[in-house]
Amino acid sequence: MNNKVFISCAVTGSGDTAGKHPDLPKTPEQIAKASIEAAKAGAAIAHIHVREKDGTPSRRLELYKEVVDRIRSSDTDVIINLTTGMGGDLDIGENSPLQFGPLTDMANVTERIANAEQFLPEICTLDCGTLNFGDGSVITINTPRDLRKAAKRLKEIKVKPEIEAFDLGNMWFGAQLYKEGLLSDPPMFQMCLGIPWGAPATPLAMQAMKDIMPKEGVWSGFAISKNEMPFVAQTVVMGGNPRVGLEDNLYLSKGKLATNAQLVEKAMRIINDLGVTAMTPEETREKLKLTKHN
Repeated sequence: MNNKVFISCAVTGSGDTAGKHPDLPKTPEQIAKASIEAAKAGAAIAHIHVREKDGTPSRRLELYKEVVDRIRSSDTDVIINLTTGMGGDLDIGENSPLQFGPLTDMANVTERIANAEQFLPEICTLDCGTLNFGDGSVITINTPRDLRKAAKRLKEIKVKPEIEAFDLGNMWFGAQLYKEGLLSDPPMFQMCLGIPWGAPATPLAMQAMKDIMPKEGVWSGFAISKNEMPFVAQTVVMGGNPRVGLEDNLYLSKGKLATNAQLVEKAMRIINDLGVTAMTPEETREKLKLTKHN
């Protein structure tokens, strides 16, 4: 158990949540504002997706640019963590597997990390495996070849990948990337629990991932929906750093919709009750050895 931890806030995500929460951040202005408010509440890292005005998930570079510019021009310090998870969705046809459905959004690995290359956040995510994402017909594709190529390029431009592990094999491959010298010290890992059909939200699943993580690794963890706050405590007790935010859970309590800042504030209360304090963005940069680009 660490005495000091950093909190990440995933402010909007790419899930089908815009219709479930009327105030979910959708525009670049709203996403930037939510990131700044989360930082003021105690988050050191803002994890950012972008959306179209109607809430549809997007990977348009001009939307990322506006969000990043707005955050960087503010007077609030927060570490920017951009997703590179978009562009890997394959909607398998029901009658013929090669007749891909309308939810397909596939891009080559260079396109998928273009936001990191152009806007140079301190961190970007790297989803380290292929996954049945939910109960439908969509699978998310991340091949070992493409992941090695992405990791190599991110190391060259000094953007630290946060290895997203949705299942045990994802963590195993992330550890392999570090073994091959494709991740800089210290490697950064995120345990993503409770997403069907990845790793379940259980302490045993979290422990299994931790057991195969390199000893040099720094890790965060979260669980979705009603398990978000219990796993703030679980993550801290096991030596990790918690993540909260509307990407993972929409509610502050049963029936009461949350804001990102409120979720961060609640996480702060939990960690403080455990006798743990939250790290500032600057302290987090030092711990993770991040490069702050101009």
